[in-house]
Amino acid sequence: MMDWTDRHCRFFHRQMTRHALLYTEMVTAAAVIHGPRDRLLGFDAAEHPVAVQLGGSDPAELAQAVRIVADYGYDAVNLNCGCPSDRVQSGTFGAVLMKDPARVADCLAAMIDASPVEVTVKCRIGVDDQVPEAVLPAFLEQISAAGVRQVIIHARKAWLQGLSPKDNREIPPLDYALVQAMKRAFPGLHITVNGGITTLDQAAGFLDAGLDGVMIGRAAYHDPGAVLLGADARIFGDTGPAPQAEEVVDLMRPYIARHLGAGGRLHSVTRHMLGLFAGRPGARGWRRVLSEGAHRPGAGMEVVDAALAHVTTQGMVRAG
Repeated sequence: MMDWTDRHCRFFHRQMTRHALLYTEMVTAAAVIHGPRDRLLGFDAAEHPVAVQLGGSDPAELAQAVRIVADYGYDAVNLNCGCPSDRVQSGTFGAVLMKDPARVADCLAAMIDASPVEVTVKCRIGVDDQVPEAVLPAFLEQISAAGVRQVIIHARKAWLQGLSPKDNREIPPLDYALVQAMKRAFPGLHITVNGGITTLDQAAGFLDAGLDGVMIGRAAYHDPGAVLLGADARIFGDTGPAPQAEEVVDLMRPYIARHLGAGGRLHSVTRHMLGLFAGRPGARGWRRVLSEGAHRPGAGMEVVDAALAHVTTQGMVRAG
């Protein structure tokens, strides 16, 4: 979810769910060590619980990054062994690490030793010509021996040559049965399934089948109202009040005002809000006004209000 789940996105998503664990974009260990740390790692306390996802393949470098991350107060640290993009491969991290589980285990042991919070892993079921039924159990065995207790498994292979990152999210077939088999084989591991899951009903089905968690990425981003607004009740059993989509906009107003007051641009926040009313009357007008207006210099809450008018007006007409 690089370039998607930044701090503005996470704050927005937190207004819809009190309990779901949110993740940062993947940030490389080298960037954490040498880059603008506050820009890369800073977040609003309201985002908790939130995990930071790191990329890297050098144990010492990852341990140093984890010690830096610890000062920011994240709730968990995740090592990415699943991203198939070219720039990730060129840095010898991401999905290519599925080919070197011993190195992954060394990295994780170093990270765990340096981290005050839990260190987890996100991986694929395999890459290229690997046989998932053989390599995935061996991978889980090695990372378990390194001290990992939680793993997120994207239930697809990654083809490192010949498929784009987008294709790698869609073309390799999903093998949920293998992920479920890994839970039976490793009952002590907390196993979360990822990949192709778009609804809370699907998520609940996996939990009922014995998996420990479900990660939803793009569906939660593109249609957050459908996925996140009902998550606390459906998944976590929280009977407390859930906001309506219009109320989420109101909850975002103080945050947007602070962002604009600090010199930020409206689009940086509202680009993540485009899907809030997906499937509802007026959703197209909401997206159009935000997309066209939020880029303009000096754009403020008046643009959000104009966009919201399309949704509320449509709703009034329909109700009448």
